[in-house]
Amino acid sequence: MPVHSPSLLDPPRASTTPPTPAETAVPGKSGKKGRPRRRDPLWARLTVVFGAVLMMTSGLAIVGSKAVISQATGSISQRNLLGDAGKTSAEGGADLKGPIDLLLLGVDARERWAADDVRADSIIVLHIPATHDQAYLISIPRDTEVQIPPFPKTGYPGGAGKINGAFQAGARNDGGWEGGAQLMAQTIKRMTGVSFDGAAIINFGGFKNVIDALGSVRICVKQEVKSHHMSYVDGKPMWNADAKKTGKPRTPVVHEKGCREMEGWAALDFSRQRYGLKNSDYDRQQNQQQLIKAMAKKATQNGSLTNPVKLNELIKAAGQAFILDTGGVSVEDFVFTMRGITGNELIMLKTNGGTYNARGNGNEALSEQTLDMFRAVRQDKLAEFVFYNPEVISSRK
Repeated sequence: MPVHSPSLLDPPRASTTPPTPAETAVPGKSGKKGRPRRRDPLWARLTVVFGAVLMMTSGLAIVGSKAVISQATGSISQRNLLGDAGKTSAEGGADLKGPIDLLLLGVDARERWAADDVRADSIIVLHIPATHDQAYLISIPRDTEVQIPPFPKTGYPGGAGKINGAFQAGARNDGGWEGGAQLMAQTIKRMTGVSFDGAAIINFGGFKNVIDALGSVRICVKQEVKSHHMSYVDGKPMWNADAKKTGKPRTPVVHEKGCREMEGWAALDFSRQRYGLKNSDYDRQQNQQQLIKAMAKKATQNGSLTNPVKLNELIKAAGQAFILDTGGVSVEDFVFTMRGITGNELIMLKTNGGTYNARGNGNEALSEQTLDMFRAVRQDKLAEFVFYNPEVISSRK
C-alpha cells in the first residue's frame, strides 16, 4: 500500500528585477542578559508548526479581538530557549520593527527514551526581513562539524562535534530541552553570527496531530523512498518496533513519486526519511521545508485561521507539540505586524547547494556560499543575496 502523491506545490520564484533598498533593508529556567524580561507567551504561542507562524498572519486578524487571540493561545508551553543567543535590545530584540530571526528545532523524542538523550535532527533558521513581506527557511545540516561552546549549566566543557549533538550536550545533567536549545542557539550564533528573536522546539510525535487538525497537506515526492520507520500491518501503518511485536506479516510503507494529499502520519513519515535519498539529509531538509510551506498554505486556504473553532483545534494540537520562546512584544502586535505574509511568501533555501560538502572526516562543513547567505541574514540583505544566487532556492518539482 504505497503512499504517493498526484500535482505540484507552487515553487518559490525569484524576482526578475533587483531588490529595492526597502526589500533588502523543556524544563528549567534561566536568566537572560541584555533582553527584556519575558512576559506572557507572544507570537510564538500561535506557531502551529516550525515556521508555520506564518499561517496565522493573513487570517487570524479577522477572527476577533486581541482578547480572543490571547485566550486561544494560553496552553502552549514557554521557556527560555535562547539564553545568551537572544538578540539584545541594541540588536532590535525589544520590538518587531526590524528583521526577525527565529530558531526552529525538531526533536524525535519517544516515551522510552531518556529526556536528556535526544538530539535535534531538524535545525531551521527562519528569517523575516524588516519589510515583513517575505520569509525564508534555511536548514542547517545535522552533520555539520562545529565548535560547540562550553555550557557551565550542565558542566559541558565544549569541543568539536556534529551540530545536532549540541542539543544533547545542553540537555544532559538536568539541562533539559531548555538547556539543549540554549546551547544549540549559542553554537549557531558562534558559527553564523546570527542572534535570534525567538525559538521553538517541536516533538515530531506531536507533529501528526497538528496536520490531522488541518485534515491533510499536499506533498510532492521527488524521489521514491521506502520508509525506514514504518510498515503496514493488516493495512494499517505502524512503527516498525510495534509492527514486529504483532508477529504478523509486514508490508513496507513506500512513498512513490508524485503529488497527493497526505494524512498526518504519512506526511510526517515522509518528511523524516533520509536513507535511500540521493542527497540524504539535504533532501530531507527540503522535504521538511516543503511540509512547513504546505501546512502554511493549507491553513490559509481551508479557512482554519478565520474559523474560531478550527483555529482552537489547531492551537490545542500545537500546545501538545511545542515549547516556545520569544522576546518582549505582545502576541497581538506580532500578528498584526506579520499579517501580510502567507505560505506563498515562504521561500525555501538550500545550504551547500543541496548536496554534500564533506570534510575529510566525513562530517559536513558550511560552504563559502552558505556562509555568505548567513552573512546576508545578519545584514538583512537576504533578498539581494537570493536574487544574485537563485540556485539556492529549493524547488519541489
